[in-house]
Amino acid sequence: MTQLASTRVLSSPERLQAFTDAVVAIALTLLILPLMESVGELADHHGTTAEWLVEEQYALLGFALSFILIAVFWTHHHRLFRKVRQIDSGLLWLTVAWMFFIVAMPVSTSLSTQMDADWAQPLVYIGTLFATSLTLLLARIYLRSHPELHEMDAVEARSGIRAGAIVAGLFLAALVLALVIPSAGNLPLLLMLLSEPLQRLDRRRDRSKPAQR
Repeated sequence: MTQLASTRVLSSPERLQAFTDAVVAIALTLLILPLMESVGELADHHGTTAEWLVEEQYALLGFALSFILIAVFWTHHHRLFRKVRQIDSGLLWLTVAWMFFIVAMPVSTSLSTQMDADWAQPLVYIGTLFATSLTLLLARIYLRSHPELHEMDAVEARSGIRAGAIVAGLFLAALVLALVIPSAGNLPLLLMLLSEPLQRLDRRRDRSKPAQR
């Protein structure tokens, strides 16, 4: 009863989700600001659109990649919170940590695309992605140990944790590769292409377990 009472004092899941939606929207908007500034700078020098596209090709790729990744993170967070019915302090602060790394994404993207290349760029960029995925995984683990906060059954909770672990594990592997091979830049992120096949394989293996019994 004490835990439920303290839960009611905190924000509702709908209000917290609305807050995270606003944070994600701002982060997505901030991604474009460096490109907007570069348009103004080139316009002052009477540059052309073609020149801008050539000069900013890597920044455009970085913007598109970060936009997609943040959108994917938001989608997974949104799906998870559709099952949440109560908010306690633990889940609240895990969500705040997740938002922190979402907000850091525009900064890590700018460092990766606007600065001269160095060994720290992929570590900051991939490290931010790993931390974002890890906080969402920790939220799933926390929810599993607090069944009074959500409406997921045990099977769904375990499946979500395994899927989150696959994503976080691939980001961690990419981070390790970036450490071992600094010249690879952000190319280790290509490991994320394995995410969906691995999750599909995990679901197939999970469905086959009852048949084996």
